[in-house]
Parts: sequence; structure tokens; C-alpha cells
Amino acid sequence: MTDLASNKTPAAPLPHGMPWLRLAFRPFYLGAALLAALIVPLWIAAFLGAVSWLPTPPTVLWHAHEMLFGFAIAVIVGFLMTAGKTWTGLATPRGPTLGFLILLWLSARVASLLAPYAVFAVLDLALLPIVGLIFLRLLIRSRNWRNVPLALILLLLTLVNLTFHLSANGLVELAPMRSLYAALGFIVIIECVMAGRVVPFFTTSALPNLKIVTLPWLDRVALAATALGMVLWVTEWHTGLATATLALAFALNLVRQWRWHPLATLGRPILWILHASHLWLTLGLGLLALAQLGLMPASLGVHALGVGATGGLIIGMMTRTARGHTGRPLTADAPELAAYVLIMIAALLRVLLPMLAPSLYSYALLASASAWSAAFLIYLWQYTPWLVSARPDNKDG
Repeated sequence: MTDLASNKTPAAPLPHGMPWLRLAFRPFYLGAALLAALIVPLWIAAFLGAVSWLPTPPTVLWHAHEMLFGFAIAVIVGFLMTAGKTWTGLATPRGPTLGFLILLWLSARVASLLAPYAVFAVLDLALLPIVGLIFLRLLIRSRNWRNVPLALILLLLTLVNLTFHLSANGLVELAPMRSLYAALGFIVIIECVMAGRVVPFFTTSALPNLKIVTLPWLDRVALAATALGMVLWVTEWHTGLATATLALAFALNLVRQWRWHPLATLGRPILWILHASHLWLTLGLGLLALAQLGLMPASLGVHALGVGATGGLIIGMMTRTARGHTGRPLTADAPELAAYVLIMIAALLRVLLPMLAPSLYSYALLASASAWSAAFLIYLWQYTPWLVSARPDNKDG
């Protein structure tokens, strides 16, 4: 007699395959954390002249590229390929297919230091279009039109990366850093979209007595100003218009964050890290606006967005989503709190110390890199056993 005839609910299928290859967040979060912990100290050592054993000494272009297309993209891929299963109800890559994707990502990271440049470029360019097309196909099959722009951004980032590699080799007349700024701009846009969705939602879920009334028009206008401001900054089309647009984006993002009641989250580290990171995004836009006026170096705004906003949102989402998808409580224990605080310290040291005391620039780099690396080493220590093993409730995922 079948389960249906006997009026029994069919049992959920047992999980299968190696646990660390069941959902994309597992290998990609591990890879991203390991890269983040190692790559920044390596870059600082190279910058200060302490590294001589590499065949091709790392340059500022290598550092910026690997932080964006190595570290940040790994987390974005892991997050979207995991969230895509929830958003669409369709299977996302797992097992050997997922293993191939993470191996492709890892091969490009190793090749960036040890292989001929052409090999590095080919490996580096391969991942994003594959993932972008997989994600786009899932969204189209499920008619999830709301998230199609995220898939298109992944494909646009492929073109940005291609432009970087061509310009870095003198094949197109464009400063390679412009392409990296464009990549940062796309990542900031993704962060602006996702923060607007998850920060107020997570806040009210954890604090049910708190009422947050989101204004869709404010979210749309803030996103539009942020996107346009980043485009004007990257293209250097009109300094005055870029300044005004970035300042408007700063103000709009500040207003929408205040409506999320950030002060109410101070007792919940797993919440305040997201609010603090969004504040760095807002400050980064403001610093870029000031840089347009020649009042400070653009690198301060870049690192506010790269270290404070991107690093903070990543460590916040990597802890929260990993806990949720491995069947653990959505709380931050002492290791998470330490990692959150260290990322915020890294951002403060990298942005504020050079601003206030330029003579301490080298010390600021060393201290910031140490705090950053320690944060992700703590993540690896806490989360590696969870990410490579099955869920304690024996569910798939």
C-alpha cells in the first residue's frame, strides 16, 4: 500500500553527498574566509617590501582585483546560489557540479600568483558567466522576475572583469583601476538592494515589538541615486554632478537607515553588524563626494565601501546565513562578536587613522590588516566544522 493510500505523509528524502558540497554557501564561504585571512597580510607584506619569494610580486591592481573578484564574488556566488534555491524552489548546483565551480574559483586565485597571466585571466573569467547563466535560468524557469537584475549584474561583472584584464595588458586604452572601481560600484549596488530587503526584515523578526515602516519609494530613490553616483564617479563624466549625486545618495541612505531604528539593535550583535556595515556604505558615498571636491583622497571612500561596508556585510551575512542553513540558532556567540568588532576596527583604522594622522599610514595598514585577518580566522575556526559536516537535524542543505 502506498503512502498516499495509507494516508501517511511521505518521508523527506535523506540528505546525500558530501555535506560541504550540498549548498553553495558551504564551500564558497570557506574559500572566501580563507582568502580574506591570507590575502590582505600578503598584500601588506608585499607593499612594505617584506615579500620576495613570489615570482610576480603582488601589485595594488592584484590586491584590488582579488578583494573584489576573489573574495567578494565568492561570497556573492555562495549566497545567491543558496538563496536561489529558496527563492525559486528549484535545485541549485551541488555535488560534483558545485565542486567544479569552487575548484574553478580556487584555481584562479592560485593562478593569480603563480601562473602565466593568460592562464590566470582565462580561469578568472570563467566562473561568473557560468554562475550568472545558471542563476538567470533558475529565475526565468520560476518566473522570479524580481531577482533577474541580480543575475544581470553577475553577467555585467563578467564584462567588467574582461575589461580589466584587457586594460591591464594594454590591449584597451583604459586605466585598469577604472574597471575595478566599476566592479566595486556593482557590488555596492548589490549591497544597497540586499540591505534594503534584509536589514529591516531581520530587525523586526528579532525585535517583534519594534515597528519598522519601510517606504518603497525611498528605497527606490536611494538605490537610483547610489547607482547613478557610482556610475558618475567611475566614468569621471562630470565632477560637479557626481559630487551632488553622491551627496544625495549619502543623505537618502542615511534617512532610510534611521527609519530602521539602528539603535534598537545594539544589544543584538547579529543585527547591529548589518546596521553598522550599512552605515559604512553611507559614509563611503559621502567620502567619495568629498573626494570629488579634492578634500580627501578617493581611497578613503573606496576603503570605507570595501572594508567597512563590504567586509562588514559579508561577515554579518556569512555568520547569519551559515547558522540558519546549518540548523543552528540565529544568535552571535563570543567568536562572532569578536569577528564583528575586529572588522569594524579594521575599517576605522584603514579609513579614519590615515585621515586624521597621515604620518601613521603604514602603521594603520598593518593594524587594519591584522584586525581584518583575525576576524576571518575566527570565522574559519568557528564555522569550518559546521560547514563541512551534516546539519545536526539531519536535514539536507
